[in-house]
Amino acid sequence: MRNGAAIACALALGACSQAAPPPLTGEALIARGDYLVNNIGGCNDCHTPMTPQGPDLSRALQGAPLGFAPTVEMPWAPVAPPIAGIPGHYTEEQFVTFLQTGVRPDGSRPLPPMPAFRLNEDDARAMTAYIQSLPAATE
Repeated sequence: MRNGAAIACALALGACSQAAPPPLTGEALIARGDYLVNNIGGCNDCHTPMTPQGPDLSRALQGAPLGFAPTVEMPWAPVAPPIAGIPGHYTEEQFVTFLQTGVRPDGSRPLPPMPAFRLNEDDARAMTAYIQSLPAATE
């Protein structure tokens, strides 16, 4: 009897499990990236020019001087580079890898205040798709 109960329990649990959803594509992938970039990653805080009212979203992620600096001597990037459209020296796959590892294609790491993100592949692909969808800086 115990064996029968164990088998019934295992079958019930197996029936409750669901297959993983398929990966997002197209507009759904870009929408997920929009959410991650603008609500979780805080990318606009540094990579978008600031106005007195906040980020100038007409130039979203097109690079900007930082409005803050460390109070102690340390390596620091005073300007956040443009990332809209994906920087020209990255392929799409390299940018996905960068968001997963925090390491550039040449093996270097960005200076603070850029965090070394360790995103999972799905989130890195979504953020890359959204960033790639934005118009690159023209200057």
